[in-house]
Amino acid sequence: MTDPALAADRRRETGIWPLIHAERAALAVDLAGLTDEQWETPSLCAGLTVREVLAHLTAGASLNALRWMAGVLRCRFDFDRQVALRLAEQLGGAPGDTLDRFRRVVLSTTKPPLPALAMLGETVVHGEDIRRPLGIRRDHPVKVATRTAEFYRGSDLTVVAKGRIGGLRLVADDGPFTAGSGPLVSGPTVALIMAMTGREAYCDDLDGDGVEILRSRCTSRR
Repeated sequence: MTDPALAADRRRETGIWPLIHAERAALAVDLAGLTDEQWETPSLCAGLTVREVLAHLTAGASLNALRWMAGVLRCRFDFDRQVALRLAEQLGGAPGDTLDRFRRVVLSTTKPPLPALAMLGETVVHGEDIRRPLGIRRDHPVKVATRTAEFYRGSDLTVVAKGRIGGLRLVADDGPFTAGSGPLVSGPTVALIMAMTGREAYCDDLDGDGVEILRSRCTSRR
C-alpha cells in the first residue's frame, strides 16, 4: 500500500519539473549566439565564467544519486572537488559544445539526491549568475520566483540562505512572497532570491532598513 505522504511528495515533485524544464529552455535561448568573449565573462559565481556555470547546470541534470555517491567517494567527501570534476566533464572543447550539452538535458529529470525544488532553485539562481553579467534580463514567472524564494527561505541545503536572512523581514513587491521579521528588505522576488543566496550585486535592486545588513552577509557561493 502506498504511503499517502510519499504519494503527495511525488505529485509535488512532478509538478516542479515542467517549471525546471521551462527555465532551462529559456536559458538556452538566451545564450544562443554569444561570442567566445562573452562565454568567458566572469559570472556571479565566484571564480567561474558563464560557460563554466552552464556546464555546472548540465552536470546537475546528468547526475543521479548513484553517480553522485560514486563521485563523493572518489573525491573522498571533498564536495567542492566533486563539483569541479563534474563541471569539467560537461564543459566540452568549445563554447558551442557546452551549450549543446546543456540543450540535451533541458528535459532531463535526472538529479542528485536533492528535492526537485532545489533543482528549480539551482536553475533560477545559476541562470541569473549567467545573465546579469551579460546584461540579459529574464522576467521569471511569478509562480516560479515565489516557489524558489519559499524554498530558500527555509533551507541551507545547497547554499546558505535561511541562515543569511535571519532577523530580517523580506517582502516582494511583485508577488506574494514574504518571510521573517525584523528590518525590512523589499524588492523584486528574484532580487530577494539572489541576495539571500549570497549575490551582493542584487542588493542594489532592494530597498529597506535591512538591505545593508543583508549586503554584509553576502558572498557568492555555488
